[in-house]
Amino acid sequence: MTQPTIELNSLTELPLGTTARIVRIAGGRDLNRRLLGLGLHIGSEIRIEHRRGRGFVVAAGETRIALGGGIVEKLLVTPLENTVVAEVE
Repeated sequence: MTQPTIELNSLTELPLGTTARIVRIAGGRDLNRRLLGLGLHIGSEIRIEHRRGRGFVVAAGETRIALGGGIVEKLLVTPLENTVVAEVE
């Protein structure tokens, strides 16, 4: 049986307003621990709120989290269907 293909994107590739699910964290144990402390883990749904340079502000539920560019590049996500994309800066 063939498994369905999941589209993986770096978080940096998605436009503002996109909601996505974290599928993979391309970092070590320390990064995973740091993100877990912020409430982010594989399976978390996040929404891109703002971009500031290479960094992002994402929403996870009611919480807003600022992530630096190095961390953002290591988050591999899959966009969720029915996402309303808003181009707001």
